[in-house]
Amino acid sequence: MEKKITVLKGDGIGPEAIKTLAQIAKKYGHRFLYTEAAIGGAAIDRYGVPVSEETLALCKNSDSVLLGAVGGHKWDCIDPDKRPEKGLLKVRKSLGLFANLRPTKLFPQLAAGSPLRQATVKNGIDLLIVRELTGSIYYGERFTGEKNGERYASDLMGYGEHEIERIGRVAFETARKRRHKVTSVDKANVLDTSKLWRAVMHELAAEFSDVAYEDALVDSTAMQLINDPSRFDVIVTENMFGDILSDEASMLSGSLGMMPSASLSESKLGMYEPIHGSAPNIAGKNLANPLGTILSAAMMLRYAFDLEKEAKAIEAAVDKTLDDGYRTGDIMSEGMKKVSCSEMGDLVAANL
Repeated sequence: MEKKITVLKGDGIGPEAIKTLAQIAKKYGHRFLYTEAAIGGAAIDRYGVPVSEETLALCKNSDSVLLGAVGGHKWDCIDPDKRPEKGLLKVRKSLGLFANLRPTKLFPQLAAGSPLRQATVKNGIDLLIVRELTGSIYYGERFTGEKNGERYASDLMGYGEHEIERIGRVAFETARKRRHKVTSVDKANVLDTSKLWRAVMHELAAEFSDVAYEDALVDSTAMQLINDPSRFDVIVTENMFGDILSDEASMLSGSLGMMPSASLSESKLGMYEPIHGSAPNIAGKNLANPLGTILSAAMMLRYAFDLEKEAKAIEAAVDKTLDDGYRTGDIMSEGMKKVSCSEMGDLVAANL
């Protein structure tokens, strides 16, 4: 298999996964062709915009996109419309990346690092949040001005039936490959948007009768993620709720550095990135945890290229590296062997 991958290193922490993918290519006879392009602060410095039209075209003409992270203190005070994060939003919109998949898995070797009580995590944590990514309040109509003699602002939350149906379908189809359970999260007791959301999800649930289905309110879900996260398999929800819940869930693992993600379009094209930020305080110091990026590459193999065996091989290599006692600073504990970012990447590649 030969695939073209656009690599957006971003600002600060970059994708250490390339050496892992090189080992996969060698072991399984694939060929991955990489093209690097700038995004975020790096693009602002080079082109004056957080992402150039040339970079967007490059992403559209590739088979997949692998992203590092964007942002940093250097660009905090520039025009809000030109902030590094705007580049990321533009890529999502331009590529039609409507489905964000955020797995939360607690590796048993790192269970002591979870902020939850050990009695709570004894059953393990392995859930997936499917977040709608291009609709709702983040992309709705906005108003800032004056009303009734005072400053006033509003953000419009809205969804079309087709937007709900397509993200719901991703959730149900993904659940079929996991433990066959979907929890749809809304605020249907208050919001009309959520009432439509729930109605469409019920129609899909009837179609996917082999998948167990339940409705849940967003506030209740936030509590249950702390109280009993093992009860969840696939959680599907709208953009803002998903943004908040996925960040909450990510902390259950004990470190953001362990968490990968995928953003998918209706075609095979997707963008894969760790959920951690650019971490400007440690960027360039070889201290970061590369496992989130490496596991994002595994998600790319699974969802973009249908290479399930290869994806599982990367995940097994990460598991073996942790079993061997190697840790970066963020997941370090007594008796373990502390390694740098590049050393951790080398160890995972070697375990392949």
